[in-house]
Amino acid sequence: MRISTKVFAWLCVGVMGLGLQARAEEGRPESRPTPKHPQRTCGEELSDEQCTLESTERRQLVDDIFEYSFHLRVGPGTYDRITVHRVVREVTQGVPAHSQESVFLVHGDVWGFRGAFLASAGSAAVPRQQSFAIFLAQRGVDVWGIDLRWVNVPANTADFSFMKDWNLGLHAQDLGTGLAVARGVHELNATVKGGKTVLLGWSRGAAVSYAYLNEEAKLPPGKRRVSGFIPVDMPYKLAPGDEAQRQAACQSYTALAQQQAAGQYEGGATGGLLQALGAGAIAQPDAPSFLPGLTNRQAALMAGQATFALQSPAIIPAYHFAGGQFGADGLPTGTTWTRERYFYDFLLQASTYQSIGEQVDTLALWCGTPDVPYDDYLSQVKVPVLYVGAEGGFGHFGTYSTSLLGSTDVTVHLQQRFPAEARVLDYGHADLFLADDAQDSVWPRILDWMRYHD
Repeated sequence: MRISTKVFAWLCVGVMGLGLQARAEEGRPESRPTPKHPQRTCGEELSDEQCTLESTERRQLVDDIFEYSFHLRVGPGTYDRITVHRVVREVTQGVPAHSQESVFLVHGDVWGFRGAFLASAGSAAVPRQQSFAIFLAQRGVDVWGIDLRWVNVPANTADFSFMKDWNLGLHAQDLGTGLAVARGVHELNATVKGGKTVLLGWSRGAAVSYAYLNEEAKLPPGKRRVSGFIPVDMPYKLAPGDEAQRQAACQSYTALAQQQAAGQYEGGATGGLLQALGAGAIAQPDAPSFLPGLTNRQAALMAGQATFALQSPAIIPAYHFAGGQFGADGLPTGTTWTRERYFYDFLLQASTYQSIGEQVDTLALWCGTPDVPYDDYLSQVKVPVLYVGAEGGFGHFGTYSTSLLGSTDVTVHLQQRFPAEARVLDYGHADLFLADDAQDSVWPRILDWMRYHD
């Protein structure tokens, strides 16, 4: 998508001058609607959707690190909205520092940008700065990101027919809008060279990012927005040797596609379930859970340490969010790398609802059938690539997908703390962003790679 020059001007007013309007007490969110403007076309390269900046928000995260949020309408429907976030150091109140390094972060299932990359700002269990986005901003990176449309769907919503056409392609299109916003600000402020940015997608966000790059590959080099790609712990397609995983993906695809065909366009309020697990573990850890035979604490830990046990079928063996220990009875007894209370707070930050379309599309890619139009141009994607995986998450199952790209510069970094037979105990999918030692063992590897490829 292309954002018009006037929309960029509105964004720059929000980015550069939000703190120079009516002053708000530092540390509290400052939010106000922007003046209404006629709709202007966002789309030229990838879409003809309309895009209107509806409101902006600025909040202090820690010290001189601030978050700016831009709420954009990207279609005619009530919920056709995305939020583009920017986390950056300020040189003075309301004025972001210039940076030569930029990254755009795409969240995965259940959690939006804040839950995925700013979770510490919503928890007292860890230092407030213990989030990936803050870590990068403190080291001079201009951090951008997105909330996909489903993140902001209200919890009291009952009719999800508006999600019918929300799929991998639509989310990739919205990602293009977010990247266009970031590039426009970079170019207008003469910051990041060429206006391009590194694209990092975690979990389903990696799939959305692959789908976007597949479309971007059709554009002339001068119109492309991505300078490097970091898929984090997610396969886009499964390797030929992963036959058991492929068969499980086909089974899941059939079930989910049937639900979609029957008119179910939302994924079952998974986020609401995780919120309830987190709340119960915090308020009454030893009380019986709504999951039979477990206490509230055990149920929440089960969701984190044995996520695969709640999946049917489990596509990736021993897949889990957070690595931990188990008792002789096989029940989880505590997390290893992510603080237990922090994990519960993470569950509370889940978005209640999510569209089912991108899940169906991803399962089709894993299964290998039916054919979907999201991988036809991957061989023309030639930017440098860093794959980051956790062996308790998707881990090495995500490395094959990078070989489908046209890049000759591919680096792989896997977090593995145990041998393969102890995969159930290993570093988990969410440990990559929540664990205490991620800021020493994971995040610096990403930052070093970005700087090397700057």
